[in-house]
Amino acid sequence: MKLCVIPARGGSKRIPRKNLKDFCGRPIIGWSVVAARRAGCFDQIIVSTDDEEIAATARNLGASTPFMRPPELSDDHTGTTAVIAHAIRHFDAAGTPPTLVCCLYATAPFASSDDLCAGLERLQDSDADYAFPVTRYPFPIQRAVRLDEAQHVSMFQPEHFATRSQDLEEAWHDAGQFYWGRREAWLAGTPIFSPRSLGLPVPRHRVQDIDTPEDWLRAEWLFKAMQAGL
Repeated sequence: MKLCVIPARGGSKRIPRKNLKDFCGRPIIGWSVVAARRAGCFDQIIVSTDDEEIAATARNLGASTPFMRPPELSDDHTGTTAVIAHAIRHFDAAGTPPTLVCCLYATAPFASSDDLCAGLERLQDSDADYAFPVTRYPFPIQRAVRLDEAQHVSMFQPEHFATRSQDLEEAWHDAGQFYWGRREAWLAGTPIFSPRSLGLPVPRHRVQDIDTPEDWLRAEWLFKAMQAGL
């Protein structure tokens, strides 16, 4: 069985009720549910939440909520892996063990159905533990600088001060949208960022973290431009 798990707890400090906040016409979690449904590669799409309002919204959007997430897995310190492992164990106990599981974030409106299918295909065609979207850094990370309390500048890698940009290794980062993984990897707590994972390159204009109000505003600008075909 191929399972999609959308983690969506009720607590959110920087953007209150973030998972239910309207994003370009629908609750932001709705865009993740729609992408998963359009992908057509899942046997079940569920939302893992501790919040009754989120659960009701998820059901109205077409996802299922076969359980309520326990409080010990709903605080600020609970990691993604533990939440997905909990969902897997629920289906194991129900006699329908999933084999491939995708964690799709509730605040990932740029995750596309095509990317979800491509991630699944990439994982199935390999012996990797995970597959997830990545994108390029827009600036060489070797030239990153730090500021001290007095705003003085120093380089993280001063040996690259005079290195040409085209001679520096290109760097990538997690797109923060979804992670396909094998059940054994999720249950074992295998690290996602490791040589046992595969990256799925996606363009930078379809990647935006949404952790602050400023992030949210920028994400809406990008999303509206994409919807308009710009």
